[in-house]
Amino acid sequence: MSGVTIKTAVDIEILRRAGKILADILSELEAVAKVGITSFELEKTALKLTKKAGAKPAFLGYTPQGASRPYPAALCLSINDVVVHGIPNAVSYTLKDGDLVTLDMGISYKGMIVDSATTIGVGDVDSKGKQLLKAGKEALDAAVEICKHWTEKKVSIKTGDIGMAIEKAGEYYRKTYGFNFAEGLGGHGVGYYVHEDPFIPNFGKPGQGVVLKPGMVIAIEPILNEGDERITLDDDDYTYRTFDGKRSVHFEHTVLITEKGAEVLTA
Repeated sequence: MSGVTIKTAVDIEILRRAGKILADILSELEAVAKVGITSFELEKTALKLTKKAGAKPAFLGYTPQGASRPYPAALCLSINDVVVHGIPNAVSYTLKDGDLVTLDMGISYKGMIVDSATTIGVGDVDSKGKQLLKAGKEALDAAVEICKHWTEKKVSIKTGDIGMAIEKAGEYYRKTYGFNFAEGLGGHGVGYYVHEDPFIPNFGKPGQGVVLKPGMVIAIEPILNEGDERITLDDDDYTYRTFDGKRSVHFEHTVLITEKGAEVLTA
């Protein structure tokens, strides 16, 4: 983490453009992520689209805190029981009918970084998989909404308020289906660096945590497991999987906090 930063008006205009570019890239990747395509092909497509847009992959060559080596790809491709940071160009995987596939990317554009993720169902997804996708989307939407309307409450919004909104959105699904948010994982500040402070938890209490101020840019990312909240790390030092082998979904947007509420930059 690099500390909490406030972006300038010039930074924000670049981030808006970067967010649109990343949204378009993920949309195109989603369109080609069909049964029969390989992880190698998706990585090549991500690189091609990023270069075409005049941007750079933010994850490729990046070494996050605690990692022993740089990340070797542009795309994080997490399939079924992979929670986050699946490496698409390590071993070729061919997408199969019923897979839940997370497409997670960050790009750097004119020195500014945005980050976004979406999980999609490939082919015919079972009913519980569809509920897991629905729950993940609703959790992200709930977090974005509380950011958009924080000025109406006439009090500062804090990271705990966002975490509470995510946790509350998942409560029905936890009680009904046994879904749980992945332990220890959450969002973060972004913009000048891939990871900045503050940490954005997927749980929390109102009024607790770091105050979010206009000009701050954060990546909000609910990560929801089909079963146990526990996760394990593969020997590759990046791939996190669910402890019980069940599936996981991940939805993420880069969000700008403003004087009037918030703006989703990667919509």
